[in-house]
Amino acid sequence: MPKLLAWAFAASLIVSPFAATAAELPDYLWSTRSSQQPPSTKDLATRDVLQLNTTMFSLYKSASRIFHRNILDRHPVVLALFTGGGGRMILYRPGEEPREAPPVPVAYQVQKSLGHSTMAISAVVLPFVDRPEDRSWVAPLRAYLTEMQSALDGIDVADMPKEWRKNSRTILENNIAFLQGSLAAGEIRFDAVQAFAKAQAPHLRNAIAWAAQTQVKHWMQVLDGWQRELGGSFDDAFAASNTIYVTRQNNILFSVLAQYFGAEAINDRLILIETTSFTTTPEELQAALVRIVADRAIGGLFFGHDRLMDFELMGGDARRAIAAEMSLRGREAILPPEVPFGSRQWPTLISGEPGPASLHDLR
Repeated sequence: MPKLLAWAFAASLIVSPFAATAAELPDYLWSTRSSQQPPSTKDLATRDVLQLNTTMFSLYKSASRIFHRNILDRHPVVLALFTGGGGRMILYRPGEEPREAPPVPVAYQVQKSLGHSTMAISAVVLPFVDRPEDRSWVAPLRAYLTEMQSALDGIDVADMPKEWRKNSRTILENNIAFLQGSLAAGEIRFDAVQAFAKAQAPHLRNAIAWAAQTQVKHWMQVLDGWQRELGGSFDDAFAASNTIYVTRQNNILFSVLAQYFGAEAINDRLILIETTSFTTTPEELQAALVRIVADRAIGGLFFGHDRLMDFELMGGDARRAIAAEMSLRGREAILPPEVPFGSRQWPTLISGEPGPASLHDLR
């Protein structure tokens, strides 16, 4: 076929479907067209309203960058982030590069690791107590025994004060004795687990106390220096720390910050931010802090109280709705005490009740 005719033929294949009448449309186009029902007026209207909320997030994000810059240009900011190494603290000063504090001395991690080693053994063996037919615990504990022995071999030169060594050695020796006994018996006996826990408890308490003392002392020394350096501008600083469920009460980093920022700064310039994981990035924590502070301008503008949006905006109405719905059911609503906007109360559980409240109370 001559080249010119071939091009004309190819063009006809492309053009012809679009030149066809409606009756000549291919079946697959008809089935597609016929299966689509046009949206109702109500659906379109609802979609258009919901789109406003979707667009709000992108607009909010753009505005947040401006608030972010304005806050950091005018206020020092301290971020205290939870880590397995005892935390991170970062100081942001207007016009300067962020400065990260030195880490907690590694002796903290050594004591924490010793405590966790015993917890790890317990977590592995408890599902297999008095189940001699199931030996799936053997391989992981045998491997852990090898690591435990290596740790014991070097414990006398590990990084820690010398007065901690005897207690640290005892923790490892007790761990090894339990592992060897269980492997020799070929089963996990409940009486053996109980004896192991009883023997370890006083030594674990020592390790926990020493780790806490090391962590607190370090961060207070850091904040001593930053407070002196910032001088009067420290009173204009913001700070935030992150927490998850198990660290929200007696949160160490937040509690240390409170000693320097003062009770009047809690929930004002000092914020505890709950997250879903132990660790978060400085960027995420900083963004959360900035959003809280920036929203205060909106609360003051629209509702006459600049702390209103520190709280769930619909929370008060939802509270009344819950009480009303429970009343209809003849039952009393279970709700927390109401606190005023801008409350300086500790941001976690603070009401005292009878019963032990610390490891020390259990002695």
